[in-house]
Amino acid sequence: MTRTRAAVRRTSAVGLALAACVTAAPALASATTTPAAARGGATPAPGPGLDRFYDQRLDWRGCVLGPDDETGRALAKAGARCADVTVPVDYSDPGGRTMTVAISRIKATDTRHRVGPLLLNGGGPGGPSIGDAPDIHRAMKDVAARYDIIGVDPRFVGRSDPLDCGWPVSSAVFSAGTGRAGFDRQVALHKDLAARCRATNKSVLPFVTTRDTARDMDVIRGALGERKISYLGYSYGTYLGTVYTQMFPGRHDRVVLDGAIDPRRYQPRLLRGAEPENDRALSDWAAWAARRHDTYGLGRTRAQVLAAVDRTVEASARGLTVGTAPDTFRLDDTTVPTLLVMGIADDTDEARAAFGEQVSVLVKAAQGQPTRLSPEFTAALRSYVTGKDSHYGSVQTAILCGDSAAPRDPERYWRDIERSRAAHPVMGPLTNNITPCAFWDRPREEPTQVRRDAPALLVGATGDPRATYEGTVGLRDLLPSSRLITLKGANRHGIYGFYGNACVDANVNTYLATGKLPGKDLTCVRQHG
Repeated sequence: MTRTRAAVRRTSAVGLALAACVTAAPALASATTTPAAARGGATPAPGPGLDRFYDQRLDWRGCVLGPDDETGRALAKAGARCADVTVPVDYSDPGGRTMTVAISRIKATDTRHRVGPLLLNGGGPGGPSIGDAPDIHRAMKDVAARYDIIGVDPRFVGRSDPLDCGWPVSSAVFSAGTGRAGFDRQVALHKDLAARCRATNKSVLPFVTTRDTARDMDVIRGALGERKISYLGYSYGTYLGTVYTQMFPGRHDRVVLDGAIDPRRYQPRLLRGAEPENDRALSDWAAWAARRHDTYGLGRTRAQVLAAVDRTVEASARGLTVGTAPDTFRLDDTTVPTLLVMGIADDTDEARAAFGEQVSVLVKAAQGQPTRLSPEFTAALRSYVTGKDSHYGSVQTAILCGDSAAPRDPERYWRDIERSRAAHPVMGPLTNNITPCAFWDRPREEPTQVRRDAPALLVGATGDPRATYEGTVGLRDLLPSSRLITLKGANRHGIYGFYGNACVDANVNTYLATGKLPGKDLTCVRQHG
């Protein structure tokens, strides 16, 4: 799960095969940053054989990779520099193959009051975060001057040595459809997706995990020459941050977890159990659209809009064609529900308007009318139902499958789908659907258990349809010394710095500035109309 923005950003696979990127251990980069071991004082000792990774010197350079590199230009404008951190593919074999993890840095300017590095993860899993530093720098306002803000593309993601299974689709998140025939097609699809990953990347799949990403984070800490890191994570990034606190206690300073996941509920079917929140978010959007019937033509009441959505899902079982040549797309009852879920995780007027235009297109297509797609909807469909962004779906799935074992029997998924369908006819067949993890090799490590308290500032919206508020409260209970900022009344995933809630932003920035958690849990209120 990746936090929501006005425009969804995904990084396509780099044009290098994984086999060419993961090599025998090379000489580490030339020196421009003094390593931890050279700075004096006691620093946490790395594991056996890992000293050369922790003590490596980073070669900071410009971030622009070419004339079309918008991320690089934004980083350059913000004054960022970029580097590659060399890490072992397999931490149990530090003398074996290595790979690189790409990072960016906007350095602190208030060196007198400098706190240290703040590492970022925007979610996914599998989402790139190297380009997030400028946005977070703006969100932090004056506090940003006290931090080195570090964007990170985690292992196998984005500018780091990439993983791509060569999928014909860019995502593995589909609905089971309206009946058994659709589910059977899904079983065949996900079995094929898993086989493609195994055929092309079998030697590295065991190491595409959250625990190994957390190990990389600690190597980054060492390579930066720091005793501790601070951390800001959204969505899946909250799980990664929690895992880091458990694996490396004492090596973290200030931790903010926004849209937090209860680690006990983390599993390959990430949205399972979030059906009520998704139904509520769709219903709230329907009420919004009903007040704008003259614009979207979907109905003048909430019930009428929801009925139009239901009819569209039913019609999609026969297939829908949207768009005009050359940008036409064939959709069905396994893809349309996912488009609905993708559209309801942001309740700002801008996001709801974009979703309203998309639903209008789907309704017209279901009625057999010609449709015209906006450039944004065209890009979203191209990313979702084609193999354009195969890298993103490949690495997201590999992380989920590598972190936690999934049920193997397709009939178990079908029973879950049928049980959920009556109460949640649109959401249930999606959240309970089979995934490639049913056909994946078993994870090499057990999931991380939260057994240590860790002071962190949690942020959660009561109507979050991705990482449910109940899950955020669950993490709060696991970390007794943490504090929770609750945003009431928002159907939104990812709040701090991107939603425009002054109460949340101010309280997070106060914590980042002082290092002191609030004395008690806090409540903020949604400010949008």
